[in-house]
Amino acid sequence: MTVTSPAPAPASAFVHTPASGQSGSDPASARSAGHAIVEALTLHGVERVFAVPGESYLDLLDGLHDSDITTVVCRHEGGAAYMAEAHGKLTGEPGVAMVTRGPGAANAYVAIHAAWQDATPMVLFVGLVPGDHRDREAFQDFDPRAWFGTQAKRVLLLDQPERASELVAEAFFAARSGRPGPVVVGLPEDIITRPAPPEVHPVLPVTDGGVAPAELDALRELLIRAERPLILTGGPRWTPRAAARLTAFAERHRIPVAQDWRASDRVPFDSPVSIGQLGYGRRDSLAGRVEEADLLLCVGGVLSDVPSDGYTLRQSPTAVTVVANIDATLRGRSGGLTRQILAAPDTFTEALTGLDLTGHPDWTRWTAEARDEEARHAALPAEVRTGAGLPTTAPGTAHMTTVVAELVERLPDDAVYTFGAGNHCVWAQRYLPTRVFPSQLSMRNGSMGYSVPAALATSLESPDRLTVAVAGDGEFLMNGQEIATAVQHGAAFLVILMDNQQYGTIREHQEHHYPGRISGTQLANPDFAAYARAFGAHGETVTSDDQAAGAVERALKAVTDEHRPAVIHVVVDQNIPLP
Repeated sequence: MTVTSPAPAPASAFVHTPASGQSGSDPASARSAGHAIVEALTLHGVERVFAVPGESYLDLLDGLHDSDITTVVCRHEGGAAYMAEAHGKLTGEPGVAMVTRGPGAANAYVAIHAAWQDATPMVLFVGLVPGDHRDREAFQDFDPRAWFGTQAKRVLLLDQPERASELVAEAFFAARSGRPGPVVVGLPEDIITRPAPPEVHPVLPVTDGGVAPAELDALRELLIRAERPLILTGGPRWTPRAAARLTAFAERHRIPVAQDWRASDRVPFDSPVSIGQLGYGRRDSLAGRVEEADLLLCVGGVLSDVPSDGYTLRQSPTAVTVVANIDATLRGRSGGLTRQILAAPDTFTEALTGLDLTGHPDWTRWTAEARDEEARHAALPAEVRTGAGLPTTAPGTAHMTTVVAELVERLPDDAVYTFGAGNHCVWAQRYLPTRVFPSQLSMRNGSMGYSVPAALATSLESPDRLTVAVAGDGEFLMNGQEIATAVQHGAAFLVILMDNQQYGTIREHQEHHYPGRISGTQLANPDFAAYARAFGAHGETVTSDDQAAGAVERALKAVTDEHRPAVIHVVVDQNIPLP
């Protein structure tokens, strides 16, 4: 069994950190609980927090003042919490957001739901009313356990100042362990100002599970008997090392790898075993191969709602399916289950490295056919090179595919992509090459407003990598104001913004169920390039295909050379079908 801890070395006993000039043994010399929380965050390796300030947690903000932790001051709690969620996806360590009581907590709830469904580690600190005001309908009072109890792994309330750093350790442990997820920590404003002891609770180690020899032998037997094996990757707790190991194993034995919806970065985009993404927008031929496979090996995740097409694919209870993940509850599982190996991807792929599959059937043709199908699907249309053959658009509009094609030609291999929800995501999912892990951050719960906050968090964490956000007009304006935060804190990323003046996904469903009766889906939009420039970012507008190359060149120069955000506003014809 493997046990892992976050980057900072955990202490084996309480860490003694008296303030300068204080003995630390005198209770009167102890610093406040709010300051103790900051010290605990530092011990857990937190380098930045995403916050919208509030009077309910002033002492915590004061503790951040003299710390090495950067406070990223955001413009909306939803944006701040999305940034923390994106940090969790990118690094595997909990992202931290801080918001105030009542309305602030309500605005952050959207990211808690996303982190719950996407199994993302994050910790949300929420300032609360004073303890003696609780349950009296005080100004901005609410019950955090009632609000968040069904969508967070734990909801912790600090009612004893001496437990301040302990609650941080508990919160981070819960967020990281097993199937990761969000944890909410409530901080009554009077409690965090009270003295806390000088000791800081150590980091709690998290297990990665293990693979017993008998389990590995059983998996080997299933594999060497399989004529049509298929690996499905997804879920949490992946590392670059685990992704590389899984890729090497699949390529060595020529086993095809499908990837979960919006989790297409576990195996490289152009690997000879990469056969595409399940879920919305998937190919029919890929769904057929999932049904046809005589062994499905799920690594990291499970065959849940979206990749199973709403619990319709591979639902036979006799289907041979092995799940290797770290969630003992197998939350979200559907269809048959042959056996579970309780191990995180890093531990499981290490065991795979030494697995001897001598005598297995020849899977070359099975894999090559599936790979060819995906390669054709993921290739940009030949028409974008000449312009001939593309659908005719209305005057003053361009093809999104043309802009994406110009971008793909200029992308580094380690580019990172962020996107939220909407029809614009089709271009990101289908054409943008994910060649390293992590490189795709999106919302598996279909939440909008994620693209810009996620790009901001990614840029701050990995400034040497190019970050590209793909947004729709409706999606962008839900948190586009965080461009101001990006400029303030030095985050640089590119936004490709598709403007079709509508909520396109809902319009598509509407036309299917109520054809010709457009209602509640049309938008009147601003000049998005001017909007970006107003914040100090670079702005470009593309209204014809011949403008695409220049706009992409200039925008990338602004991001890479001038180190500032850039927005390419692509005006498209709302009646052009998706690729």
